[in-house]
Amino acid sequence: MAIEIVDNYKSLVANIGQLIEVSGYRNDYIAHKIGISPTTFSVKKGRGSFSLDDIEKIIKVIENEDVENYLMLEIMKSRKDDENVPYSEAKKLLGWK
Repeated sequence: MAIEIVDNYKSLVANIGQLIEVSGYRNDYIAHKIGISPTTFSVKKGRGSFSLDDIEKIIKVIENEDVENYLMLEIMKSRKDDENVPYSEAKKLLGWK
């Protein structure tokens, strides 16, 4: 489970530029909201060098339904090869009636 959390975080960091685009917010707006200059924001975005604190602040600014949908889609894509158990089988395994 812990490795999945780390993998999800790595994916979030790797895709932060795309998440920003999906959010619909402009770079200068996000930069202002997280307290850095638009130039610094642009450089960090281009290099992919946002700190953990930066990532957290950005997510708080850009979090909206479009971003949530994009993240869910990416999670679903990453799990497409996972083994699935049908609901009826899960009920039996869990002892539900």
